[in-house]
Amino acid sequence: MGIPLNIDITQILLHVLNLVILVGGLALILYRPVAKFLRERSKHYADLEKELDEKGKECEALKAEYQEKLKEADDLLAKTRADSNREGAEIAVKYLNEAKLKADEIVKAAEAEAEARKGHILESAQVEIGELVLSAAQKLLGDAASPESDKALYDEFIKTYGNGGPEGASGNE
Repeated sequence: MGIPLNIDITQILLHVLNLVILVGGLALILYRPVAKFLRERSKHYADLEKELDEKGKECEALKAEYQEKLKEADDLLAKTRADSNREGAEIAVKYLNEAKLKADEIVKAAEAEAEARKGHILESAQVEIGELVLSAAQKLLGDAASPESDKALYDEFIKTYGNGGPEGASGNE
């Protein structure tokens, strides 16, 4: 035959037949296991993706639940703070009112004591003034005055000068 490059058609057909047998045999032997492996692998990744989606939804639900609980806790905390502040203010007002009442009582007691001391001081001053007047009167009159007249003089002096005295005279002079 006169085919260039020494190419024989039978040889080419035999090579093509060998290739078809090889591809067919490999297809019969390898295709099913490889296809099965690929299906299982696809199914495995699909299951993983589905599981991941489910866990993501669970996580979102838990996150929402925790957010709600956190919000409730914040609300409870704010309410508790407000209640505590209110109670603290009420207690402070109560203590202030009690302190004012005690202060008023102390002031009243001090005023009463001051009044009592003033009265006692005035009494002792009147007694001393009376004694001074008596002694001055005795010195002026000499020793001729009697104790009964001394008492009358003293009583007259207290009546006259003890209540502010006559016309501008005061008991403090």
